[in-house]
Amino acid sequence: MKIFLGADHNGFRLKEDVHAYLAKRGFDVQDVGHHQPQPDDDFPEFAQMAALKVLGEEEKDDPRAILICGGGQGMCMAANRFRGIRASVIWDEHEAKMTRNDNDSNVLCLPSRILENDAHEWKKIVDTWLQTPFANAPRFRRRNAQIDEVA
Repeated sequence: MKIFLGADHNGFRLKEDVHAYLAKRGFDVQDVGHHQPQPDDDFPEFAQMAALKVLGEEEKDDPRAILICGGGQGMCMAANRFRGIRASVIWDEHEAKMTRNDNDSNVLCLPSRILENDAHEWKKIVDTWLQTPFANAPRFRRRNAQIDEVA
């Protein structure tokens, strides 16, 4: 599974930690953000880069993205502008499971202000989100198709 990773200045430190964690676990991780903190960067550019990468790799092995900003909401809103992207702001393990199981989320948005100092929690979220398969129930597929119709 290829994972595209992006963050603005508020999520930069957590992005570096997530990148190291995923790489250590053998994931193919591509950082789409800056490699040094840039205090005046804007989250939409990273959300767009990651979303386009996920969509460009769609026919391959379940590409996903993890986006990080202060509250997670900005990244989520920007990523969800793209048809085929199902981004979710997640703050706990249960929601990570549900967004994969029910919504087939392909972009995980993490709020750095909440999770940056809680490695135990963000690792549980990331692991659960990566390991939970989509239930593929007809009602879930139908709802995802409806989302794409209005995108």
